[in-house]
Amino acid sequence: MRNLTLLTDLYQLTMGQGYFREKKHEETAVFDLFFRPNRLITYSVAAGMEQAAQYLENLHFDEEDLSYLRSLHLFDEDFLAYLKELRFTGDVYAVREGEIVFPYEPILTVKAPMIQAQLVETALLTIINHQTLIATKASKICAAAQGNVVMEFGLRRAQGPDAGVYGARAAIIGGCNSTSNVIAGKLFNVPVAGTMAHSWVMNFPTELDAFRAYAETFPDACLLLVDTYDTLRSGVPHAIEAFKELRASGHEPKGIRLDSGDLAYLSKEARKMLDRAGFENTIICASGDLDENSIRSLKEQGAKIDSWGVGTKLITSADLPALGGVYKLAAVYDEEGREIPKIKLSDTTEKITNPSFKEVWRIYDRETDKAVADYITRFDEVIDESEPLLLFHPVDTWKRMTVKNFRARRLRSLLVKGGKRTYDTLPLMEIQRYCAEEKGRFWEEYTRQDMPHIYKVDLSTALYELKRGMVEKYGKGE
Repeated sequence: MRNLTLLTDLYQLTMGQGYFREKKHEETAVFDLFFRPNRLITYSVAAGMEQAAQYLENLHFDEEDLSYLRSLHLFDEDFLAYLKELRFTGDVYAVREGEIVFPYEPILTVKAPMIQAQLVETALLTIINHQTLIATKASKICAAAQGNVVMEFGLRRAQGPDAGVYGARAAIIGGCNSTSNVIAGKLFNVPVAGTMAHSWVMNFPTELDAFRAYAETFPDACLLLVDTYDTLRSGVPHAIEAFKELRASGHEPKGIRLDSGDLAYLSKEARKMLDRAGFENTIICASGDLDENSIRSLKEQGAKIDSWGVGTKLITSADLPALGGVYKLAAVYDEEGREIPKIKLSDTTEKITNPSFKEVWRIYDRETDKAVADYITRFDEVIDESEPLLLFHPVDTWKRMTVKNFRARRLRSLLVKGGKRTYDTLPLMEIQRYCAEEKGRFWEEYTRQDMPHIYKVDLSTALYELKRGMVEKYGKGE
């Protein structure tokens, strides 16, 4: 495993030395990782917790790291000696991978000595921001595909190998059926998919020669790319000719792929041609700069497409290239173990943080088993399901409702305890199934692509009153 301990911003280390000098480095601190709302993201699919836990377990400074830090002439020798022995010893509370999550709620909380909790901020953000972003994009693309197969094809357009590998992982969590990324298939034991490039067709004397050669090589997995020259006048007719020969040899073709042009028109015409030739069961796969918007449009146009290869716009989340997750101090503890809540104020209301060590609950209606709201409490609060629960908007407090006959589920559990993972790694396809099941517990109004309702994420009365008091206190400059 790579040592990613220096995968951090310099100011994490300069602050670390400052905490060390001030003898604050061993104080217990609580930091929350959450994301703020964006017009393109109303819900997200949490991902990256497995890699975050691996990073924390492996946290250490090796001799090369320390030599490099020494060369910067910023750090004292006693601090470098301290870093030599540093390991992550804290606790981490996190949602499951594949969990549907919403703005402002802490999807991961670190409770650890201050210097450790501060040091890991950057790496945790880059790991979880990226995978959550891609898993969310994949979820939206798969929803637009309405049950069709979706293949992740983005490796060649990813911003580097790691983005390609872990983006493929996240895409599978979000709902993709397979990836073209072979190393991701090996690492995460997920299906891989792919056929041919245009160069294969161009490398033979004729298009028909290329198709025949591929059919002979892969008689039981023959899916032909038909748009190298002319889709309807040569590509589909030549594919049909190769398919007939393949069937005569005792094998059935898989289908064709369209990678350019008017996909709605071409797919409808190709479907007619294939059906007339007796190949009603062959599939039509489409690729070429697709995303949830183009897929939905093609569906509305009646395109005869059975599976979708989605690359660039998925692996880069082209319309929203950053999730915007943040990592904020929520509390510290004094020598007697008493919590001292912390809050960040701002002239922008949305940037005011929620103080204290917290818990996140999901409230479900018992009759429908649909999610009603998420509810953030102080960590030691307990929800009594036998009593009505008051929910109110954390800013517009006049917006309120009382829920009865509900169940409450803690969204988070211990991911890391005392620096060690608390769980066995789950198969990625199992995480995908969990994501689909949980997404199904939300009304479509909250997850739809156009003008979704804003899902309620509310504060308990105790947490709201704590926050209001701190805003008043520190807003006066106290």
